[in-house]
Amino acid sequence: MFDSVRKNQKILQFILLLFIVPSFAFFGISSYSEFFDKETDVVKVDGKPITAQEVDTAAKRQAERVGGNTQIAQSLPFRQAILNELLQQRILGVAVSDLRLQVGKQELVNSLQKIPQIRSLYRQDGSFDDARFKQLLASNGMNEEQFYAGQSFDLKIQQLVNSVARTELANPKLSEIISTLYDTERQVQILQFNAKDYLGKVNPSAEDLKAFYDANSRLFERPEFMDVEYIVLRADPKEDSKSFSEKADQFANITYDQSDSLKPAADKLKLSIQNQKGVTRGGAPGVSRDHPLANPKVIQSLYGDEASKNKRNTEAVQISPGVFVSARVVTLHPAQILPLSEVSSEVKRQVSQRAAEKLATTAASEKLLALDKDPKNAAGFASPIWISRSKPGNLAGPSMDEVMSVNPDKLPSVVSVSNPGVGTTLYRIDQIRQPSSSDAKAYKAQAQQIQALAAQSEFAGFMGYWRNNASVKMINPLKAANTSGAGS
Repeated sequence: MFDSVRKNQKILQFILLLFIVPSFAFFGISSYSEFFDKETDVVKVDGKPITAQEVDTAAKRQAERVGGNTQIAQSLPFRQAILNELLQQRILGVAVSDLRLQVGKQELVNSLQKIPQIRSLYRQDGSFDDARFKQLLASNGMNEEQFYAGQSFDLKIQQLVNSVARTELANPKLSEIISTLYDTERQVQILQFNAKDYLGKVNPSAEDLKAFYDANSRLFERPEFMDVEYIVLRADPKEDSKSFSEKADQFANITYDQSDSLKPAADKLKLSIQNQKGVTRGGAPGVSRDHPLANPKVIQSLYGDEASKNKRNTEAVQISPGVFVSARVVTLHPAQILPLSEVSSEVKRQVSQRAAEKLATTAASEKLLALDKDPKNAAGFASPIWISRSKPGNLAGPSMDEVMSVNPDKLPSVVSVSNPGVGTTLYRIDQIRQPSSSDAKAYKAQAQQIQALAAQSEFAGFMGYWRNNASVKMINPLKAANTSGAGS
């Protein structure tokens, strides 16, 4: 319910912020004292740089927090998201400083006691293990002063964010008005003009098919695919982990050092070389999800230059605990425009569909012109149904928008909605009403969502104001991380 409001807004940005702020709470942004790092600057906030090294460090730590691997931390989209978080933290830091926000001692203590790692340092007698606390900080490259400063900083930001998030609607009636609009019902009759009903009236000539094929040859391109061979190393439940670890190292080293063939690794570790044809960028056809050639990292490696162009073994990829895979390309079949003789049936289907759709649209237009002269004529339309934005039935998107935009003072009225690939549908609206009773639970949910939109809008304005105050200056675009070297 209330999907239209939710889908057309960016509430998620606001919600994410509420998670972002505490996400760095304990082992936080690498260090609040690193603002003057001498690495290449990516962006400056209040004259202080955020560096590529700082982004990399934060990306690695955040990836570890969510159970991700090094490859995730090195991906440009992930690092860009981390940069956005760091930038937001810096902007909020400027706001905190300028507003001279303070955090009380008891508030800081209460916050620390909510951190699981801190709670675990209390002994059974209630005393605090200060020595372990200092070791914990040292292992994360922090001292007590930096830690307490970071915690205080995070609390100030939370205090600031929460104060903005408590935005109230200026006029409570607005929620009621919007909910009323969403509950208002309209009686609708539907008349469909589907292309499938006109297929019997079309018969494209050979010249039509040839002309369409020549103009749209890319539609009949067979994507590139490859025939590959691969080997799989699986842990034996009977062998100890140390023994398997040694085998895994051998597997990785041999496939990398003797990259022109899988045979040396297969012979050494007594593995069978398996074959698979027709592997596309989407994986091997018809295999299970846990198949080695359904693994995205394996496929990505196969389509990399080293494997596809230079015919070298892929890196040893761990696709699940105790399972390693290496593969190589036997034959690469490039993308190819299929000849007309091979795709003639598909060309005819597409040409016929387009011609039938055009006939359906023409028939709908003629019907609409007739209804403009006689709007009360409901002949041919289906039985009436009541719909609203809260209860849309089968209506969605443009159809719902067109029906609900009809002026209630000009009923009955008919609107036409084109459905690409299908045909055209006419909607006849002849009555409007308010529901006899309202859903209190739904009304409350709608009010909360409207409230969230107001808060999101307020926060966007707040961040825009402080971004200007912080003199944000983009220095260099964030580049892809250096991923050289063999991975697993």
